[in-house]
Amino acid sequence: MGFTCALVGLPNVGKSTIFNALTGANVDATNYAFTSAQPNTGVVNVRDPRLDAISQLVEAKKTVYTSLEFVDLAGLAKGASRGEGLGNQFLGRIREVDAIAHIVRCFEDPNIPHISEIIEPKSDIEAIETELIIADLETLEKRKTKLQKTVKSGDKDAKLQLDLIAHITEILENNRPARAVESHNSIEKKLIKEYNLLTSIPVLFVCNIQDPSETNNNHVQAVKEYAAAEQIPVVMLAGKLESEIMDIDELEERKTFMKEMGLNEPGLNCMIQTGYDLLNLVTFFTVGGAENRAWTIHQNSRAPQAAGTIHSDFERGFIRAAVYSFDDLVKYKNENAVKEAGKLRLEGKEYIVQDGDIIHFRFNV
Repeated sequence: MGFTCALVGLPNVGKSTIFNALTGANVDATNYAFTSAQPNTGVVNVRDPRLDAISQLVEAKKTVYTSLEFVDLAGLAKGASRGEGLGNQFLGRIREVDAIAHIVRCFEDPNIPHISEIIEPKSDIEAIETELIIADLETLEKRKTKLQKTVKSGDKDAKLQLDLIAHITEILENNRPARAVESHNSIEKKLIKEYNLLTSIPVLFVCNIQDPSETNNNHVQAVKEYAAAEQIPVVMLAGKLESEIMDIDELEERKTFMKEMGLNEPGLNCMIQTGYDLLNLVTFFTVGGAENRAWTIHQNSRAPQAAGTIHSDFERGFIRAAVYSFDDLVKYKNENAVKEAGKLRLEGKEYIVQDGDIIHFRFNV
């Protein structure tokens, strides 16, 4: 699995339409609040052209792409942090994801009412952010109450946590997300992760536009300005159009339609790449025999950790890894030629896996 991404936003911003465009799930996307009364989930393959090229050069019984999961949540209304508008149920679901795609309405359409009767992206973004901040403040307050009982016994760890919670609380009360907290040591980073705060989850903004040519309308510009100040990536998606593209079964017909609409690639591709960059993810490959397969890991992962994504036994019994690059496979056409050219090397436990590595793990358990 590459990563799990929640689609969040106000009601009627086009979340379910974009969910359909990304997954081809054809869920209900009618124009009224809380269409997604239950979370919709969809798993899609990450179509990596490098894996397609590998399968042309290395024989295997099948090709297996890495995948990612999208979760379409009900529109979050004001008061969601207090349980209004199905709030509690879906705020809890957000805690389980790796990233948040905040869908922002950047189009005008009198047939689709806006919850506040005016299209104002900055206000829409802040409305969602406020609900997440309030929920985080409540989470910290509950943890603080428990720690205050423990600290009386002289527990140093409890005192450290109370100080950290006070620092995070101050930032949240100034309408800043937990992402803005600068943790200076591994202990603080670990604690912040354990708190499972909603505003600590990495975010990208998705501007839902009507036409691919509208990438610089006033609404999009407002999102870009906000995003630049917060250092948040922005993706442009013509949700309705992309959903119509997904309804075309014939691949060549789909490509022709995309070309006519001015699209070079599906919006899913841009979402995936932006998500990988946001989460600092890379891909390595295992090849030959039963399958040619792509695997997703975090940047700076060492060889044993990469092996562990395949099976825990691989990490526990790791001996070494035979490694060469995708580029060398393309250049020399097959593994034997790669070896003869001296491009295959043996790496140990300290090796940092690189994006595009092709690896054979050696282990013993």
